[in-house]
Amino acid sequence: MSLYRKYRPKTFAEVVGQDHIVTTLENAVLQRKLAHAYLFSGPRGTGKTSIARILAKMLLTKELTDETIQKQVIKAVEEESLVDLLEIDAASYTQVDNIRDLIEKIQFSPVVASAKVYIIDEVHMLSKSAFNALLKTLEEPPAYAYFILATTELHKVPATIQSRCQRFPFRHVREEDIIRHLQYIADQEKITIDRAALRAIAHHAQGGMRDAISLLDQLRSIEKIAVEHVKERIGESGHEYVEALLEAIGQSDKKTILDVVHRMEEAGVALDMMLRQLLQQIRLELHEAIEQNISTERLTNMLEILLEAVRDVRIAPVPGLVLESALLSLCEGESAPEKSVKRKKEEQKKETVSAAAPEKTSPAESTVPAASVEAPELSLESVRQIWPSILDEVTPASVKMSLKNGRVLALREKTVTISFASAFHRDKVATTEASRAIEAVLEKIFRRQLRMECIVDDEKGQKTASDSALVNLAEAAAEIF
Repeated sequence: MSLYRKYRPKTFAEVVGQDHIVTTLENAVLQRKLAHAYLFSGPRGTGKTSIARILAKMLLTKELTDETIQKQVIKAVEEESLVDLLEIDAASYTQVDNIRDLIEKIQFSPVVASAKVYIIDEVHMLSKSAFNALLKTLEEPPAYAYFILATTELHKVPATIQSRCQRFPFRHVREEDIIRHLQYIADQEKITIDRAALRAIAHHAQGGMRDAISLLDQLRSIEKIAVEHVKERIGESGHEYVEALLEAIGQSDKKTILDVVHRMEEAGVALDMMLRQLLQQIRLELHEAIEQNISTERLTNMLEILLEAVRDVRIAPVPGLVLESALLSLCEGESAPEKSVKRKKEEQKKETVSAAAPEKTSPAESTVPAASVEAPELSLESVRQIWPSILDEVTPASVKMSLKNGRVLALREKTVTISFASAFHRDKVATTEASRAIEAVLEKIFRRQLRMECIVDDEKGQKTASDSALVNLAEAAAEIF
């Protein structure tokens, strides 16, 4: 038997890393406040199916008074042989006819247990018609019927289904919890393994307990497992390069940065995974900076650059070049994304201001002061068209990042109204120093004094000025993680 199956939790007390869910479900069982439909969502290998089976035991035995029958039911659940418990893999059970067949069988009372429980794994794989067929049963289930739905892609589950369920979000299991549990298994199985090897396994698992235990199972035949054995099996993750890169960036040591990237490419390191690890480390530094009430401008700028690099490295023909460009830009204080589109923005700017300039100029004409060049027409459309050029000239990077989150909403006489989704970005741009700098850019382009007004989108609701940069960066990172 594999280690994962052998050490799969059989009670709530044995579950690792999901205390927030276990506590809620235990209280619901004790208080007899059980729902007829649950929806477990979260990353793979974090215990969704295991907790579903534990909860199923509670539901199947809650009305049984005979201890012998209770034990028989629990044993049958663990052996996956109980007729009143049906586990379905939605990936191979997608059609509406499958769900209709299930619904017909629900009408029959339990055979052995006090309830009938249906666990539907990867429920997001059901077809639209299958979801529609399931919906009515979730709305009006028989008193003895319970559904536990599990998914790794919650956004693909229709809102109508979600609203009929009690939802529980599963988290990645912390590395320290994974290490502690792996050590327990190693002790029980008489497996000799270094602490560094345990940490390497836990880090590679990326919060998935199942993957961690499975990797330990693969290595158990080695007499004494060292970190080198783990690396041989999984390859290098890039974690070991993060510290070297951060040190090189801090010292603006461009040669070392290029050398490290070259070594990573030769070692076959997944560059996007290494970037994620770099982002995680900088995120920790950002947390510390906020707690110590010190400036976060440098860190937020680094995060912005690296988030853009993560997106680009996936589609780049030469991923290493994207990584090098991003890391080198951290030394220079200018973002790689800005460099990559700089020429395009300059061309847009030239096109905008070249309307009044003749195609050919004589030497005499070339001496005409810049102020005499005719400014573009002032209109809402022209402001929106020139906005990329305005963004290109705004400094510092933190103000530019906030201004990118705004949109040109209106132009009334000499006032340009910029609308923001959050009060944090609005307040960042609305400071006296920042707004005057932006107004100076507007005056430079339109040859007239303009005033900038910053507001928060009404439809999204106002947020307080205490919104932190971390929250906004988390929203930007949602596409990545």
